[in-house]
Amino acid sequence: MTTYESSIKQVYAPQGAVYAKLSDLTHLSVIKERMDDPAFASAVAAQVPADKLEQLRTAVEGLDFSPDTVTVTNSPIGPVTLAIVERDEPKCVKFELQNAPIKGNLWIQMLPTSDTTSKMRCTVGVDMNFFMRKMIEKQLKEGVEKLAEMLSRIPYGY
Repeated sequence: MTTYESSIKQVYAPQGAVYAKLSDLTHLSVIKERMDDPAFASAVAAQVPADKLEQLRTAVEGLDFSPDTVTVTNSPIGPVTLAIVERDEPKCVKFELQNAPIKGNLWIQMLPTSDTTSKMRCTVGVDMNFFMRKMIEKQLKEGVEKLAEMLSRIPYGY
């Protein structure tokens, strides 16, 4: 299994608030709901290239959330699920890909830096052959970094 780690990101919320939100995936369903808000959609459009905006909107519409899973229902290969397989309160949430053509996992680690801030790192592990790895390695490195950046900016509401 090949692993890709993000840089450490500063989060302006306490470790417990970050863990609470990320360990119950229904909290992330707000992403889907906010896509209908014109102000939010405008802010997203300002950050996403125009040719990718409709693709992003379609992807978000195809997300289904439960406390333990996020399922992409409109994937070209059928439904693919990211499921929580381990919780280590308040330090780490571990996920695993299910119903996907490759084996993969995601770890989100959180550490306190003060009473009101914390830091986070994301690690993605993917089990794939050499040729496949060489084809998508750059996207995986960029993807784990973008995921960590996005998660560090979520309003954790403590």
